[in-house]
Amino acid sequence: MERTPHPFAELSPARVVAAVESLGFWLPGEPFALNSYENRVYLIHDDERRRWVVKFYRPERWTDAQIQEEHDFLAELVAEEVAVAAPWRDAARTSLHRAEGFRFALFPQLPGQAPELENPAHLFVLGELIGAVHAVGERSRFVHRTTQDLDRMVLEAREGVLDSPWLDRRQREAYGRITLALHERLAGHAWRPERAIRVHGDCHIGNILGRDEAFALVDFDDCLMAPAVQDLWMLLTAEQDEERHMQLSEVIEGYEQHREFDRHELSLVEPLRTLRLLRHSAWLVARWEDPAFPSAFPWLADAGYWDGHIRLLEQQRQVLERAPRWLA
Repeated sequence: MERTPHPFAELSPARVVAAVESLGFWLPGEPFALNSYENRVYLIHDDERRRWVVKFYRPERWTDAQIQEEHDFLAELVAEEVAVAAPWRDAARTSLHRAEGFRFALFPQLPGQAPELENPAHLFVLGELIGAVHAVGERSRFVHRTTQDLDRMVLEAREGVLDSPWLDRRQREAYGRITLALHERLAGHAWRPERAIRVHGDCHIGNILGRDEAFALVDFDDCLMAPAVQDLWMLLTAEQDEERHMQLSEVIEGYEQHREFDRHELSLVEPLRTLRLLRHSAWLVARWEDPAFPSAFPWLADAGYWDGHIRLLEQQRQVLERAPRWLA
């Protein structure tokens, strides 16, 4: 039986150009595909030499209302002079556009390089940037976006992998055992929903760009309601006590230029790291029908990947059983 092509397989360069030009732009060159898998993202320039990033949203992932909340949050941040890029709006103030069944948005390009997490000055300004985002984020609440739920998200990731064909019987038993232990271990780390604020949601260094100690946050595709530490923990990478203290002190000092940070949330750093480990593999499994994934992540089909993943989860279980590493 012939398989239906994935929608993104139909998104040719010509269709990207036609979609953008339908908004009144003229593009003298071809779009350049950027390194994005969840959506499709292209760098373009118009006839006025302005550089834009056009994002085509993955069909059926977010509702229109959820995407609009992302856009409105970005506009709110730009109005407060926070270093982010809000989507372009047409004369009718529309930021989410449509062409040939796709939904897309156009963002001004923010150039730069990723920060250095060993550099105290970079850590301070990153904390300051995220603090500025959260100072705006706590003023209101998302109505349509996701609220981070550790218990639900762990179970969804676990079930997604166990329902997939990638693990052999031995691996399936080992994965089921370790993820059940992790779920039980994480059960005591729930937070009160009223403590959640609007956050970026995916603050890895690939989503932070800049230079000379001036950085901006990009790609709010995963913004949600969550504890503030959700946007900080990926900056905390040190293994040695001295470097760990440096990272933590610089990030928090910068953050508190804009809002107070609740130190109790540091107990969530390793639970959130665990959640990301689980969800990453579940994400790869769930997206395998997208033609970009088999070519970009061929090792998913290798038994060695799953053996390594199970070992990594076991190591993380041991980390969770020890005293918290991240304490102010």
